[in-house]
Amino acid sequence: MNGIVIVDKPQGWTSQDVTARLRRVYATRRIGHGGTLDPMATGVLPVFVGRATRGVEFFEHAEKTYDTVLLLGRTTDTQDVTGTVLAEKAVHLSPADIEKVLPRFRGDILQVPPMYSALKVNGKKLYELARKGQEVERQPRPITVFELTNLGFDGTRLSLRVRCSKGTYIRTLCQDIGDALGCGGCMEALRRVRAGEYGIEDAVPLEQLLESETPERYLRSLDTMFAHCPAVTLTPNQEKRCRNGNPFSSPLPQGTYRAYSQSGEFLMLAKVEDGVMTTIKSFFEV
Repeated sequence: MNGIVIVDKPQGWTSQDVTARLRRVYATRRIGHGGTLDPMATGVLPVFVGRATRGVEFFEHAEKTYDTVLLLGRTTDTQDVTGTVLAEKAVHLSPADIEKVLPRFRGDILQVPPMYSALKVNGKKLYELARKGQEVERQPRPITVFELTNLGFDGTRLSLRVRCSKGTYIRTLCQDIGDALGCGGCMEALRRVRAGEYGIEDAVPLEQLLESETPERYLRSLDTMFAHCPAVTLTPNQEKRCRNGNPFSSPLPQGTYRAYSQSGEFLMLAKVEDGVMTTIKSFFEV
């Protein structure tokens, strides 16, 4: 079986836990996920099955959207409510105070990765060092927050929608906003509501998937992840050159395309430059 299944990951499961169970469900070792979710997080987790795993590398760069709850007045070592409390402070903020601070965190910004992350320094994962009580210097990394919307504020909890680029740590964003408000804060809840082309409305609850007698019906074709790219059907001669890995002339405008055979098989993700179509990645079965 080949394709992408969009899982609604439950709380308490790691992304690796999910893929391990689905290996058994789909009876294949070729399986991978697109974008790690922490155990406390829920929501959209695309899982690539069989030949579809060839598309994982492209999904890593997809925009993602989250709904999160920032608990103000509490700072922890993990930047979320699962960690050890480092400081607590009374919260005296108005909605106007919130709106003054949020614009600082929109657009292109720099973010220091958290110690409790899988990033490596000198070959060691940061969370392994953090668990030993060690802290090392981390360089700020550029990220983009395309959308940061206040969904509600009750005096201590701030609900936010965040649409962001690859590499954004929502936990860190929550803490940084709390610090900017002067009271500190940590992430209380996180739900990914969109990843690339797939929204929460496309996701299947994991329990439903594990109990299904026909899990293959939840598989989506790989080309759906490139739905934002125009589709083009190749001529038989073009298809032959595609399968041989050779470029060919094309009258199409410059851009990225989904290329199909005359029979409708998804052949490749391709680009057109200066009247020539070349392969970005082939997906046909050899």
